[in-house]
Amino acid sequence: MRKYLRNLAAAAVVLMITGALPAWAHAVILSANPTADQQVAPGELAIRIEFNARIDKERSRLQVTAPTGEKANVSIEPAGEPNVIAGTTAVLTPGAYMLRWQVLAIDGHITRGDIPFTVGN
Repeated sequence: MRKYLRNLAAAAVVLMITGALPAWAHAVILSANPTADQQVAPGELAIRIEFNARIDKERSRLQVTAPTGEKANVSIEPAGEPNVIAGTTAVLTPGAYMLRWQVLAIDGHITRGDIPFTVGN
């Protein structure tokens, strides 16, 4: 039993030194454009969401739902900061929209959410 505990303690020290301890938290939004309930101008919209963790951009998603219910995927720009997803929508016309985001953090956790916004005249 002592040998087991000693090996367990040694493994914990190695993990702490190498920074290989698992992260238990999900990616959390630090800032977003658009923000919830924001009114934006008609036209293309530059979407930018910053998280508190590195994001796997290839496995993350952005989708905009139009007032008609039509959904359009937004391509995520591969370059840029590792904790930011960004993309540009097609031209948006006035009405209520929903931005749905889903990210896979490098720690393996999937987080998703919705940001309602409107396009004004």
